[in-house]
Amino acid sequence: MINRYTADRKIRSDDAYTPGNKAGKRPDRASIVYSQRCREAYKDVPLVLGGIEASLRRIAHYDYWQDKVRRSILLDSRADLLLYGNAERAVVEVAKRLDAGQSINQIRDVRGTAFVRKDTPEDWMEIDSTRIDRPGKVDKIINPYVNTRDLPQCEIEQSNAASGETVEMDAEDEVQILHIEPRVRLDRSKTVIRIPSFEKVSKDPVLYAHASRVLHLETNPGNARALVQLHGDQEVWLNPPPIPLTTEEMDAVFDLPYARVPHPAYGKEEIPAYKMIRFSVNIMRGCFGGCTFCSITEHEGRIIQNRSKTSILREIEVIRDKVPGFTGVISDLGGPTANMYRIACKTPEIESACRKPSCVFPGICPNLNTDHSALTQLYREARQLKGVKKILIASGLRYDLAVEDPEYVRELVTHHVGGYLKIAPEHTERGPLDKMMKPGIGSYDAFKKNV
Repeated sequence: MINRYTADRKIRSDDAYTPGNKAGKRPDRASIVYSQRCREAYKDVPLVLGGIEASLRRIAHYDYWQDKVRRSILLDSRADLLLYGNAERAVVEVAKRLDAGQSINQIRDVRGTAFVRKDTPEDWMEIDSTRIDRPGKVDKIINPYVNTRDLPQCEIEQSNAASGETVEMDAEDEVQILHIEPRVRLDRSKTVIRIPSFEKVSKDPVLYAHASRVLHLETNPGNARALVQLHGDQEVWLNPPPIPLTTEEMDAVFDLPYARVPHPAYGKEEIPAYKMIRFSVNIMRGCFGGCTFCSITEHEGRIIQNRSKTSILREIEVIRDKVPGFTGVISDLGGPTANMYRIACKTPEIESACRKPSCVFPGICPNLNTDHSALTQLYREARQLKGVKKILIASGLRYDLAVEDPEYVRELVTHHVGGYLKIAPEHTERGPLDKMMKPGIGSYDAFKKNV
């Protein structure tokens, strides 16, 4: 949909992912349409849906194009199973079990999957999501063109109150709080959290926000529990997120013999999106930033998964030797964030127990190891490779992390910036930045001084 329409919902005149940059080559909601066509053509073949579209739409979700809440894409696509995240391990496990003769309807215990079931199994404990997170008031958005100083204060308060729903609020400060009560410790592997149904979240913005927050609270593979959401008379069940790939597993994925060029069926027509990334190297995945406007955590998770230095350097050599048009410049060594490579919690025990949505907001967690030395060394060795003239860093930089390691900043700006360094202050004022869970402008000023 983003490739087909502008932010004003107007048809685009081009599509960077299509040969010849031609627009209109894919239908609206392609994942749903293609799934339905597959179902029509192969009625008895299991249908498994994956990719970022599946990840971001696995529960009831707001759809910008229709300006309404839509139900899970699992139902609209009529798929038997949904895989969210990068899902390499899940793809292999599902394929092996199908090959062994299991029915797709028997595969119900794979992490990182979602499916439809009739009810909660008898040996599972179901808890209501309001025991995890307490729904809070949503303030009405005031018209930005109205000078609020000209309005009586009581009118503003009444305007805000009118938008709130009949939900229990904290009497003192009327803010959303994490509601924790002493209770019997449950077996998390046999516990499912019931979030508000599609019918409820589609009509109530407070419950929609609550369901979304619970989804994000259950993203740590070390302690996440299953989720279930009712859609009419169908239950959409989400298993906990997948265990992150080890470095060895990441290397195995990236070391496969990829062609590194578009499919021959496209002929000699140029594909703009391919031209942009053909000389870039993905060194890690995931993000622990927790920015409220971002979808990375929902898809790739909050724990950084790293490739080995050997695997990364090997890929640069493959690009040098095999990719047509290489001039000696690697356009990026990065990922969702340029400088989270090999940055993680100081101990696996703390990491697996943590339920914070962000490791860097409102400040950097004292348990986060911010040492950039592994990334600095990678940069140095990469630019020493024969035939490599320049290594650029095009991924966005998390500057509040970078200032923790001045040596990394010096290495970056001295050798790896091609004119402009990409950073994203997002805003200058504390209010909007807090809502986005981004650092204050003071972090930007400190970084600018270092540079």
